Amino acid sequence: MSRPEEAAITTPIKPSSWTWAEQFVPEDEILASARARAQEVGVVPIGSGVGATLQFLASVLDARAVVEIGTGTGVSGLWLLRGMRADGVLTTVDVEAEHQRLAKESFAEAGIPAQRARAIPGAALDVLPRLTDGHYDLVFCDGDKREYADYLAEALRLLRPGGVVCFDNALWHDRVADPAQRDPETVAIRELGRTVIEHEGLVPVLLPVGDGLLAAKKVWIPES
Repeated sequence: MSRPEEAAITTPIKPSSWTWAEQFVPEDEILASARARAQEVGVVPIGSGVGATLQFLASVLDARAVVEIGTGTGVSGLWLLRGMRADGVLTTVDVEAEHQRLAKESFAEAGIPAQRARAIPGAALDVLPRLTDGHYDLVFCDGDKREYADYLAEALRLLRPGGVVCFDNALWHDRVADPAQRDPETVAIRELGRTVIEHEGLVPVLLPVGDGLLAAKKVWIPES
């Protein structure tokens, strides 16, 4: 994706300011416990900046139904559930049933009723086709980066008009912005960004929170 020269940022944000922004919405002991569980099993959870953004989006959308790809130990799920309606249901998918068991511990510790978090073990591309078209307000993707394009296709089907899809690791450890980086994950994320930018049915934004969060609103396109 090309960038016009006049749009270049001439004064990059200082690391201290970036850290300040990342930690602006503080995490509590429950999130700290979920992060500790993640460390125990080798899971890398989202950063607090991404979590706060997800909570914000879920709240703005007044989200009743959310899909999460990549349960982990419940860090992202906690942020999402805190932004959703009190009767909202999170459907979370992960290939590791043990991770989902730990996530349920995190949700229980937070006092979240069991019926508000529906954990489905399995590969995302096996599970997502079984979910209801146009039923969801928000889809958060934090699974296999090489499958991000497929997650987008599923999300466009699952989201209601006005719903939002989000992809974590959209900067992929500073590799996406470097054209010399051509590993499969980097290429997949870079191509996803191009697809989202060029899609007439999406309103996109790339946020430099955490390792990058790509978000896009699904707009209504009248049939021709």
